[in-house]
Amino acid sequence: MREVTELPHAVHEEQQVRIPLADGTRLSGRIWRPVDAEEHPVPAILEFIPYRARDLTAVRDSVHHPYLAGHGYAGVRVDLRGSGDSEGVLTDEYLEQELCDAEEVLDWLADQSWCNGRTGMMGISWGGFNALQVAARRPRSLGAIVTACSSDDRYTDDVHYMGGCLLSDNLSWASTMFAYNACPPDPRVVGQRWQRMWHERLENSGLWLETWLRHQYRDDYWRHGSICEDYTAIDVPVMAVSGWADGYSNAVLRMMAELAVPRKGLIGPWSHKYPHLGEPGPAIGFLQELVQWWDHWLKDADNGAMDGPMLRTWMQDSVPPSTSYERRPGRWVGDPGWPSPLVTDQRYALSSHRIAPAGEPGEDTMLTVESPLSVGQFGGKWCSYNAPPDLPYDQREEDGGSLVFDTEPLEAPCEILGTPVLELECSVDRPVAMLAARLSDVAPDGRATRVSYGLLNLTHRYGHDQPEPLEPGHRYRVRVPLNGVAQTFPAGHRIRLSLSSSYWPLAWPPPEPVCISVYTKESCFSLPVREQNDPDEPEVTPFDEPEGAKPVEVTRARPGSGQWRVSRDLVDYDAELHVVKDSGGRIFEDIGLEVDQRVDERYTWTGDDFHSVRGDVRCVTSFAREDWATTTVTRTILSSDQENFHLHAELDAYEDQQRTVSLNWQHTIPRKHL
Repeated sequence: MREVTELPHAVHEEQQVRIPLADGTRLSGRIWRPVDAEEHPVPAILEFIPYRARDLTAVRDSVHHPYLAGHGYAGVRVDLRGSGDSEGVLTDEYLEQELCDAEEVLDWLADQSWCNGRTGMMGISWGGFNALQVAARRPRSLGAIVTACSSDDRYTDDVHYMGGCLLSDNLSWASTMFAYNACPPDPRVVGQRWQRMWHERLENSGLWLETWLRHQYRDDYWRHGSICEDYTAIDVPVMAVSGWADGYSNAVLRMMAELAVPRKGLIGPWSHKYPHLGEPGPAIGFLQELVQWWDHWLKDADNGAMDGPMLRTWMQDSVPPSTSYERRPGRWVGDPGWPSPLVTDQRYALSSHRIAPAGEPGEDTMLTVESPLSVGQFGGKWCSYNAPPDLPYDQREEDGGSLVFDTEPLEAPCEILGTPVLELECSVDRPVAMLAARLSDVAPDGRATRVSYGLLNLTHRYGHDQPEPLEPGHRYRVRVPLNGVAQTFPAGHRIRLSLSSSYWPLAWPPPEPVCISVYTKESCFSLPVREQNDPDEPEVTPFDEPEGAKPVEVTRARPGSGQWRVSRDLVDYDAELHVVKDSGGRIFEDIGLEVDQRVDERYTWTGDDFHSVRGDVRCVTSFAREDWATTTVTRTILSSDQENFHLHAELDAYEDQQRTVSLNWQHTIPRKHL
């Protein structure tokens, strides 16, 4: 990324802004704005998240908020109630309180002397979620939003559940927020009351994982904040952004189809990152895109921001399997709308271990699969964070425990864009079962690169709000959508569909091993085939190279490290996936603060004992100056048996190496068709 030091406007930064709310709570923020904004007021762009503006997101914030300010905006970064240096306690994500707070912050911004009364919201992940949710409430000043790596549906397409299956990322994400909620405010900002504020957080933030595990269906808890419940509530323009390696690309496609406002969609090859920082590459000049977007919608500039295709996506070329890529080869393609007139769903019948050629009927065959727990150990993360490498590896070992269907080698390249869908006639031998479907690109040498996948808890076959146990032996017809994708399958390669009855540790397995019978004649697989070189395809204007403001200075105090290791003992059959995300120690020179973070995730199992699966996440976070030091250690352990989940959590907090708080939680939560 190119560092830009000369911007159209000189920038003034306010590092410690206190924003008052109606209930007396004060939120902490940072604001970058043009130095002459008092004489020439500007629109304000709010990013509202809980990740500590003063330190943990300081580098990222310093790249894009000053850049926006240098182009005539107030870049505003505010910590949620109970996070960073903001007062209060944060007790869950996307609460009504959070959204009310956001509305108050927008009102406060619009009323400032340096603001012209017009505002926007932007954010990635949490900030992308609440930008959508706040937009649906129609604040008076809000003129447009940008939402990156977020979802319109909190139940079916977020970190918690997928297809009614419990994701292991639900545990790791809950553990992440458990650690974040245990972080103290900075005494240099809040003064002597820092300790009281810290202890209030430690004792009252709660164990979010318990809440999420008690809502195993799609109920009102998940409907709250899911803008798919009423897309018409949003009446401002929306730019929706994600990456094919991210967990949230499906939402971009849905919002392009369902929203009734001016909108633009962008999906690159990236993981869970802003596109100007995008990995795998190529990263793009996303901040330039933002300036053009905001200029059009908040300054009424006639600048062509809405010209060109509604949806721009990175059509990925075939690559060998790898857990990480520096760059994904491919090209940008444009579609005038979504669903796209350039995409046609092509149905393929299933035969005995074959995907039949288009138009050919399937064979009348029954095939069975009962997958070992080891299927899924090379599945990577539900959402790639690229730290450490977390993409799926060669699928051949996974396919050994799966039911596999292959095409013949392709005579010509095949490009797909959209959502592959499996329609399956099946029966099972247990009342609770799950199905994992994987789409892979198989090279002539046999290496298999996973392209997409989908999960379905079969008890959710009639809907995620009304699970019903399965009747063993009874035949059911189920529909399994896979994650949306853009992919080219070269001539000579084969397209593979793989089905398994477990996918651990990406998803929590059912209570006991399940045998699934598939009836091929009544089953089919649909691919969203995109026309190649169509004369009606909109042209995609090349993106600029990524650029941003100069990041704040950070000195490395301790090197970080990463690990993604699968191990197996062939004496007692104990197996483990051990993931290490060690950020090391960093000194933020502008505030003289050292921050040190390490996370260890362990997912273990023994043989094919479905009651042996266990997730264990430990986080250690430290803050230090010459006159002040704190450390928090959190640990979350989740296991299960036939009937229940068992949750244990620990929190220890240290001040100057003396333990001042020690808390424990123990919960048993019934499994409900899960």
